[in-house]
Amino acid sequence: MAHGSKLVIYAALVGNALISVTKFFAAAMTGSAAMMAEGIHSLVDTGNQGLLLHGLRRAKRPPDARCPMGYGKEVYFWSFVVAMLIFGLGAVVSIYEGVHRVMHPEVVTDPFINYIVLALAMVFEGVAWWLAFREFRSHQRGKSLREAVRSSKDPTTFVVLFEDTAAMAGLFVAAIGLTLSQVLDMPVFDGIASIGIGCILAITAAWLAQRTKSLLIGESADPELIADVRRRAEALEAVECVNEVLTLHMGPHHVLLNISVDMVNALPTGDTEQAIEQLTQDIRAAHPDITRVFIEAEAK
Repeated sequence: MAHGSKLVIYAALVGNALISVTKFFAAAMTGSAAMMAEGIHSLVDTGNQGLLLHGLRRAKRPPDARCPMGYGKEVYFWSFVVAMLIFGLGAVVSIYEGVHRVMHPEVVTDPFINYIVLALAMVFEGVAWWLAFREFRSHQRGKSLREAVRSSKDPTTFVVLFEDTAAMAGLFVAAIGLTLSQVLDMPVFDGIASIGIGCILAITAAWLAQRTKSLLIGESADPELIADVRRRAEALEAVECVNEVLTLHMGPHHVLLNISVDMVNALPTGDTEQAIEQLTQDIRAAHPDITRVFIEAEAK
């Protein structure tokens, strides 16, 4: 993982930790359900960044007898756990608190405190969002946002971005709910805002869970990489034809490659071995992310 990506996670962790404390303080002082939901949101995000860093650290462990292909998928597992926590602790609790306040409205006292906290949170979250967006753009390579996310094999590049986006949206919902509650003298809007924040978190969690689940199950490498590997194999005189090229991401930068080739029948065994070794070195030199190469010589 790039140093810049890890810096984004650290920045989000510190920012969310400080913001969660101020939000809980404001919620305790004013009794706002929306602010309580925002505090829970920031607290969950803080824990999520810690889990992402934990996953990155565990993914660096070298292969051993138990996991001969390495521990790269730890990043995918902990990213999936993050999505579950956003839903379980963030969305469900926020919606529950909002429904309770809608059924039993309470007047928000000292709303000015909430506005100050929300304004500060928007500044801090805005900075964190911009850092995450800038890092994500560095990996976008001219693709649209949807294409870049779908093709990304490193969930840390988009998990933090979408968490921060949900956080910014939640802050706006909280501000609208508190303003309507005060202006219209209808405390029920505070509870509605909490439900709205919970819904934003639920949608974010569902999307992240679906994307990280696909990575956890196992996705192939980019089509461009597969096409280049096939081209390199077909360019060898010792190769009659390429039967199949299979790839599997065992981590963001750990690709397992299996190639089935039909070798020229009249080729001596020694030349066949030399051709396979040449192809292996050529592929690894061109694509450093390919860490395991298996070449099968079999008839078409």
